[in-house]
Amino acid sequence: MRPIKVLVVEDSLVFRELLVKNLNLDPAIEVVATANDPFEARDAIIKYQPDVMTLDIELPKMTGIEFLRKLMPQHPMPVVVISSLSDKVFDALNAGAVDFVAKPAGATREQIAAFVRNELQVKVKVASIAKVGGWKKAPIIMPSQPLQVKKNDLVVAIGASTGGTEAIATVLNEFGPDIPGVVIVQHMPPKFTEMYANRLNDRCKIRVKEAKNGDLVVPGQVLIAPGGDSHMQLVKINGNYQVVVKPGPKVNGHCPSVEVLFNSVASVAGNRAVGIILTGMGGDGAKGLLAMRQAGARTIGQDESTCVVYGMPKVAYDLGAVEYQEKLQDIAKRTYSILSKM
Repeated sequence: MRPIKVLVVEDSLVFRELLVKNLNLDPAIEVVATANDPFEARDAIIKYQPDVMTLDIELPKMTGIEFLRKLMPQHPMPVVVISSLSDKVFDALNAGAVDFVAKPAGATREQIAAFVRNELQVKVKVASIAKVGGWKKAPIIMPSQPLQVKKNDLVVAIGASTGGTEAIATVLNEFGPDIPGVVIVQHMPPKFTEMYANRLNDRCKIRVKEAKNGDLVVPGQVLIAPGGDSHMQLVKINGNYQVVVKPGPKVNGHCPSVEVLFNSVASVAGNRAVGIILTGMGGDGAKGLLAMRQAGARTIGQDESTCVVYGMPKVAYDLGAVEYQEKLQDIAKRTYSILSKM
């Protein structure tokens, strides 16, 4: 199998050289070209036909986001954004980037090498099999019948990874204040989850916040597990759902882990829950979704045609954990249909 051809777009010469050197240490990856700005990148794409592009957001002549908006409709390709701590990364994902990594600030050469080995190489490999272009154009279908009663004993649990930021936004945009409490794990670096939650809170009809230990799970509110070294679990205290956010080892290579959240929902909420597994690489959450279904919960998996990476939903489906397999634009409608009968 030939190596993954990568184009590195980065205006810092030193950082660019370190990216190239350390990406090339992986025999499955070959950096075929570099570019200082989007115009050089455009020419390199035509000449070298890379499989994946890494892209800095802050570039001379044109921002990375502007470049993505011009590039993706004409030449869709997998892009991994390398971003400093800024919510602009979500504009890049909305413009078509597959995923992002947090640029190490003030890092030494050794720290940058570790960042490339431990994070960027993996993201490039995942991006190389991601589906890009077209799937976001599917029409959004509004849920037909809103729920008439807020039910405090119900909970909706969602898990996602690669491609999940946009997929989650699509689902949450169709949820109204009548939706039961929602708990979410989206694989994301520390600090970005708070920005992501705030961004969704500004755009959705429901409240969205980064979860804190002890937060109540209440109708019309979404809690997103913070990125970092903690897992989020559902508990029930004095008849009320709450979340526990506490440090723990990685599960399935992730912290927070969808598996940990779904297992806790299966144990605590049983048949009073809906589990949703969305686009993502690997199998995190698949066994947890199966545990939820076996406990009586209703479960939904995103279908292959609308996934950026049909990994987590496929593993869940193959295990028998998925009761309903739906296109992304139909998941909110299916969720409302299920909840109206619970």
